[in-house]
Amino acid sequence: MRDVYDVVYKPVVTEKTTDQMEASIYTFVVNQRANKLEIAQAVEKLWDVRVMDVRTMRYPGKLKRAMMGRMTRSSAPGRRPSFKKAVVQLAKGEHIEFYEVG
Repeated sequence: MRDVYDVVYKPVVTEKTTDQMEASIYTFVVNQRANKLEIAQAVEKLWDVRVMDVRTMRYPGKLKRAMMGRMTRSSAPGRRPSFKKAVVQLAKGEHIEFYEVG
């Protein structure tokens, strides 16, 4: 198994994921080559919780222009990086404290 910090990069904190935290569902940006078992083991080891379910999604990088709205010589196309997101459901009564909500 890889180091837990090589599997889980950072939490995704948005309005939607903050609402899901009340139901013990947390979202993380993870290593693109990590599988569901490695993600579950990393979350359990990092926060000492019990993981019930892991769902993963891959997002391809989008094409972007260097200068938005202007056509100049330096407006060569670029690409945002691709990433993988994992939605982790914890056992009933378990929670992770990123920050205090409410």
